[in-house]
Amino acid sequence: MLEINVTTLNANVHITVVSIQGEIDSSTYKTFQTRMDEVLAGGAQNLLLDLQAVPYISSAGLRVIHTLFNKLRDMHKDANDDELRRKMSVGAYKSPYIKVANLMERVREAFELSGFDVYIEVHNDVDSAIQSF
Repeated sequence: MLEINVTTLNANVHITVVSIQGEIDSSTYKTFQTRMDEVLAGGAQNLLLDLQAVPYISSAGLRVIHTLFNKLRDMHKDANDDELRRKMSVGAYKSPYIKVANLMERVREAFELSGFDVYIEVHNDVDSAIQSF
């Protein structure tokens, strides 16, 4: 079972903090995707995913995060695809709109092996992630 709690903070910008509890896998990713679609439809423009209580994430869960990355890029009219690829290839791009915090070791490994850390900032705690927006 997946539990998703959403709060909004007023920091430098409005930040929607999404705290997730449970494994994100083939049986729960649709719940994650549906809830994130609702969050974006509700006006969220800056997301912080707190994965402290997520012991495992499958490729299905990672696809949801990648989809969020793309939807936020479109929403903010971020770098075009060519510019984005060029910046990412030299390590010069991290999304200013989606960040993750508190990755357990297994989730961090999946995140890094998939290359997500190339374009999404990973923080050790929620406070540092909030300050980075």
